[in-house]
Amino acid sequence: MLSRLCFLVIAVFWVVMNALLWRLEFRGQTELGHAVPVNVVLDKILTAPDDSALEILHRNEKIGYCRWQANVGEELATGKVGSEEFQPEGRIKRLTGYTVHLEGNFLLEEPGQRLRFQFDGDFSTEHAWKKLGVRVTARPRVWELQTAAAEKTLKLAHDDENGKWERTLTFEELADPGKLLRELGFPFTAIFLPQWSQSPRSVALGLTWEARNDWLKVGNSKARVYRLQAKILDRYQAVIIVSRVGEILRVELPNDIVLLNDALVNL
Repeated sequence: MLSRLCFLVIAVFWVVMNALLWRLEFRGQTELGHAVPVNVVLDKILTAPDDSALEILHRNEKIGYCRWQANVGEELATGKVGSEEFQPEGRIKRLTGYTVHLEGNFLLEEPGQRLRFQFDGDFSTEHAWKKLGVRVTARPRVWELQTAAAEKTLKLAHDDENGKWERTLTFEELADPGKLLRELGFPFTAIFLPQWSQSPRSVALGLTWEARNDWLKVGNSKARVYRLQAKILDRYQAVIIVSRVGEILRVELPNDIVLLNDALVNL
């Protein structure tokens, strides 16, 4: 009698577990491609527990490496920032925004020439950018860019063996970013911006992102992910694959530029 009861319990457990697994798999398949609010995915990226280490590939050839870091800005409910050492017990923290940091390097077309870059951004709780900064180095040249949304200006600086050059532009003067980059002598313009439109004023410079559920093949299995995609300058497509906890797994950019997470390189 006892053996029969045990067999019945095991059989019921097996049937229930298979039904639940089937339901989960079926539900996941039906969600494939369904739209997700973009803000949900952005929050995942900006609050991810780990940094994203990415290899940079150009036409399947490794040319560099970069690391993405995102942090949450917090302050006490009173509005005063508290240090970790002297925070009062029971005080409620309030989200004030996000900061992101991206740094890395990649090889240029010239043999042995390597370009190093650094990006820093300050964003509001609604994901609107407040401050942006970029520094690019290809010895002996150094380029720097600083901009603030409130000021509506872009400050550029270029330094090399011939001296330092600085320029401040208004947002209205940025209708043709390709021309501006070529004017500044950026060595990677041809890689990232192939066949730039001759009528840039007719295109929208803002990016409209879309987010969807998707699957990513990892080895012999599949993992559920988010897929972010947008049109760059109304011509080129950018795709970002994000894990369910916000880690960046893959980025696809124009002209066969791919950023691939370290964890997926050998899979």
